[in-house]
Amino acid sequence: MKCVFVTVGTTSFDDLVACVSAHDTLQILRSLGYSRLVLQIGRGKVVPEPLSTESFALDVYRYKDSLEEDLQKADLVISHAGAGSCLETLEKRKPLVVVVNEKLMNNHQLELAKQLHKDGHLFYCTCSTLPGLLQSMDLSTLKCFPPGQPEKFSAFLDKVVGLQK
Repeated sequence: MKCVFVTVGTTSFDDLVACVSAHDTLQILRSLGYSRLVLQIGRGKVVPEPLSTESFALDVYRYKDSLEEDLQKADLVISHAGAGSCLETLEKRKPLVVVVNEKLMNNHQLELAKQLHKDGHLFYCTCSTLPGLLQSMDLSTLKCFPPGQPEKFSAFLDKVVGLQK
């Protein structure tokens, strides 16, 4: 049973939650063979109705002490662009789609997503392009992120966020 896990971290990203739980997106996920969608919605105001049919289940929660179990069970992760969520997902070697929040002005998140995409580790999009990306992306082209090299990642983050010129 293939599962998609969506995480917004400790913040809220209502546009992402609304987009990924929209009827059209659910149809796309089902057509790709996913039968379960787990939404971690943080502080969000958009709270989709949980759903359970024979062919599809939708679970919703705000926070858990650890996302580890949900990440572990996921066949695909759709995440906000927070560095922590990205890193945790990549370290677990899960296919990752990062959705960049265009309403946030500090778009070093976008720089991070772009760089990791360029290196072949993830796909990224905005809410409006997510449905199209889900239909067109080829997860087999993703490269594993080097595991257990946090110092590489922090050097990379520093570079992206511009702490080192």
